[in-house]
Amino acid sequence: MKIGLQDIYLNRNMTIKKEELETMIIQAFPEAKVEIIDLAGDDNHYSLIITSNRFSGISRIDQHKMVYEALDGKMGNELHALTIKTLVN
Repeated sequence: MKIGLQDIYLNRNMTIKKEELETMIIQAFPEAKVEIIDLAGDDNHYSLIITSNRFSGISRIDQHKMVYEALDGKMGNELHALTIKTLVN
């Protein structure tokens, strides 16, 4: 699907549903507890709290990198803003 400037300006096809975001995170972190909040009700600004033992002993920056990798390039495209809080069980 080709996205034009008008689509970007009007924010068409440039959002991600909460359920899709949750699926991507759970696929990458199946053992994790995941909480996602749509901050603006626009499918574009989310808060993510993810609790996983996989974060144990890993720097906060590397934990966030792991989450971004799970998003498979959606960050900055379909997903405009995401606050991330990572926790260890």
